Amino acid sequence: MRIEFEERVIDVHVVYGPGTKLSIQVEPNGFVTVKAPNGTGEEGIAQAVRKYGKQIAAKLDALEQARELMQLKEYQEEGKFLHLGRYYKLHELIDTAGLGEEELRLQLRKFYFASCKKVIQQRIQGYQKQLKAAPKSVEIVDSSTKWGSCSSKKLLTFNYRLAMAPVEVIDYVIIHELCHLTHMNHDRSFWRLVGSIMPDYKEKEAYLARYGQAMTL
Repeated sequence: MRIEFEERVIDVHVVYGPGTKLSIQVEPNGFVTVKAPNGTGEEGIAQAVRKYGKQIAAKLDALEQARELMQLKEYQEEGKFLHLGRYYKLHELIDTAGLGEEELRLQLRKFYFASCKKVIQQRIQGYQKQLKAAPKSVEIVDSSTKWGSCSSKKLLTFNYRLAMAPVEVIDYVIIHELCHLTHMNHDRSFWRLVGSIMPDYKEKEAYLARYGQAMTL
């Protein structure tokens, strides 16, 4: 189904089901999926898509921009990769001499793990004191779904890909997870606590939403 919104056309995949609510989701691959109750007419779907047209368009534009940034990556000396919010040539981050593509991938991955661990260790201490929160352990992991997590046993994990983000965005994820040591959910008390340390945290969330797709190997 194709729906016109302002000066663009949004291609929509409609999935009908027994539910009672209509939902819209922009997939990482750029597909827009609408889940609609059985019997919903095309005009009703079009109205819903147009209602959220600006948000949908913004997500689609962010995905396209992320894809363009990812095309800059080439595993050779002149290839460009993000580190702490800036692009660097591959040979500026790791020693590339005599390495094949697979070896370069492995070494770059090791570099990001080490960099993320170093930054987290440096930055987390001050925020622990501010929040009077002490995790039992901090681990750097590979995750395709989360930037960070906090378990009920006070174990914190951080995605190694955070090493690609600006330091202030890393700080946000650190604060977010440390606040979960006090509030394990995302209720108002949790967000008030986050905001007390980082009032502009929504800007950091927006950065991850906009550029997260480009922060990968």
